[in-house]
Amino acid sequence: QVQLVESGGGLVQAGGSLRLSCAASGRTSSNYRMGWFRQAPGKEREFVAATKWSAGSTYYADSVKGRFTISRDNAKITVYLQMNSLKPEDTAVYYCAASPFTIPTMKVSDFESWGQGTQVTVSS
Repeated sequence: QVQLVESGGGLVQAGGSLRLSCAASGRTSSNYRMGWFRQAPGKEREFVAATKWSAGSTYYADSVKGRFTISRDNAKITVYLQMNSLKPEDTAVYYCAASPFTIPTMKVSDFESWGQGTQVTVSS
């Protein structure tokens, strides 16, 4: 199992930026796929972005393409989500997750380890 701890959430005005961090520990592997998901009140958890500890294979939900960037620092075993041009509809609890799948996936069920979540609120 991989242990994940998110940080960096907060309140920001529309058009602003935030950077989320996800520190990983435990059974981390270069083959693991690291993802960010979000869940707004009354809605299902949805995919935001994902990458691998090894190079390449970064992909995004259409709703955040061009605004959000996922990156990783292998030395710190930390994954980041830089969020720019934030909109009120980006308001949600954001979760970091890890998947052992070697192929790109956006499915919640394919991610086996989850952080506790961090709240992001975008005011209009």
